[in-house]
Amino acid sequence: MNQEEKKTKVSFHIIAIVCIVLFCFAISPITMQNDTYYTIKIGEWIVQNGIDMQDHFSWHEDLPYTYPHWAYDTGIYLIYHLGELTGIENGGMLFIYLSTCILASILGILLYHTARKLTKNDVISFLLTLAVIYLLKDFIAARAQLVSYIIFVLEVLFIENLLQTKKKRYLVGLVLLSIVLANIHVAVWPFFFVVFLPYIAEYVIASLSDMHLIVKAKTIFYTVLLKIQRNQKNRLEKQGKNTETIDSKIQKTQEALQVEKAEKKTAEEKTAYLREHPFKIKITKNKAVKWLVLVAIICAFTGLLTPIGDTPYTYLIKTMQGNTTESISEHIPLTLYNDKPTMVVLTLFLIILIFTDTKIKLSDLFMLAGLVFMAFMSRRQISLLVLIGGFIFAKLVNALVKKYDPDGCAELTRLMTTWIGRLVTILIVCIFSLSLFMPKRNNKFINTASYPVEAADWILENLDVENMRLYNEYNYGSYLLFRGIPVFIDSRADLYTPEFNGTKNEEGEYEGRDIFSDYMNISSIGTYYEDKFEKYNITHVIIVKNAKLNMFLSRNEDYKKLYEDNNFIIYERETAIS
Repeated sequence: MNQEEKKTKVSFHIIAIVCIVLFCFAISPITMQNDTYYTIKIGEWIVQNGIDMQDHFSWHEDLPYTYPHWAYDTGIYLIYHLGELTGIENGGMLFIYLSTCILASILGILLYHTARKLTKNDVISFLLTLAVIYLLKDFIAARAQLVSYIIFVLEVLFIENLLQTKKKRYLVGLVLLSIVLANIHVAVWPFFFVVFLPYIAEYVIASLSDMHLIVKAKTIFYTVLLKIQRNQKNRLEKQGKNTETIDSKIQKTQEALQVEKAEKKTAEEKTAYLREHPFKIKITKNKAVKWLVLVAIICAFTGLLTPIGDTPYTYLIKTMQGNTTESISEHIPLTLYNDKPTMVVLTLFLIILIFTDTKIKLSDLFMLAGLVFMAFMSRRQISLLVLIGGFIFAKLVNALVKKYDPDGCAELTRLMTTWIGRLVTILIVCIFSLSLFMPKRNNKFINTASYPVEAADWILENLDVENMRLYNEYNYGSYLLFRGIPVFIDSRADLYTPEFNGTKNEEGEYEGRDIFSDYMNISSIGTYYEDKFEKYNITHVIIVKNAKLNMFLSRNEDYKKLYEDNNFIIYERETAIS
């Protein structure tokens, strides 16, 4: 690469990074999600009191809490606290918003860098990054998952660099990533190992194909048979008997053995040829994969390097055994017809794989199949399909482009680094970014239509929050506890299930308080609300005005309306108060 080419590449990288950062700021949400509120409050508790594995924000007594993303909670609280210290109005929320923009930008830059490493094509990597960030826009928020995405991209980068360079520092990097993920977002820590599996599976299959087991088995069979026949001939000779029949058999066995040896050589040559000239699926055998097995074993013990006990090993299992995955929208299975972007992504993959002669690595095929399976199991995993599957798509597109442009878009790279090209590229990205940012430019950090801001003010001013038992709905429970109001339930759904607050019985089933199911039944009018309110001794109720439950409470003389605004209404349950 001459000096002019280096200068062009550096110029292109600068343009790409500037555009990626602008785009990431544009898609980052201004309004906070409900998880952000409990994250701040739990982080504050950790800073002030440490981790005691107990909940302190619902009014239910003695609920154990696993602190599944304690490190992220702590970090977000410190960012929020720093913003509050500035004296700026809503400074804490402003700082969290800026931190989300910065983390999204880091994710975008890492996506671009990793795609470049895999494809050696700057233009494809740049366009892919913008596409992936756009598809991830609904998943980018002030939540632990944003940091998890960064860790998964780094994992892919470290694995690919290890396989290419054989440098052991990437092994250390993978172990460190596992430790960080186990403390940042324990729910997705098991998926860290899923990324290893396609590489290991490809190595195992390549090794098995190199063994030529059928030919080898026949060779061993004829070798053993020949030895038996020769021993039989020796016995016949000692007995002075005729050996013509056994000699004939020995000759046939020797001929068959020679055929198998020749077949083995032919099979080896055929395997080598197919490796060099695959039809559709490329199989490679990289000895460095053995180190991946070692690092996977080491990383399996990094779950112990947390202050939350065995939670990294049990959290996902307990979650899958519970009923929260059936009721929370992000956990329900994917319906492809209702998710047009995912449908388009899968269609593009199929078009390239079926209607072109582009070849795919076996490890990539395994990875893609696993990601698609996970996405269909849970809509939440669409993000990993887009994130990691994007690299596979980039490699396929790059292979397709190279057939028509062996220089890898070098001319397009040069055009985009001219002053006109820079202007046009940045202008297009700016226009697209503005089209995404402008509809939300007036958004507030806290959506008063979704969260009871004024109602919380009224509660704090007029009710005894320490002694009341407030029934609230799932979607804004986190905001209430953020304001210091003890809640019936919030978006820490697992906290309110028997799998996390109960114990196993002799049949292996969990027994405990199923507050989550009680809430679902109350909110859907699947049970008589008064029975459940009596069970929990509810004193006050806050609900959105269009809730099903409000139709019944508004007509019940035992419920006194205390407060009402455009979105929320508060009742006092007089039977409990009296």
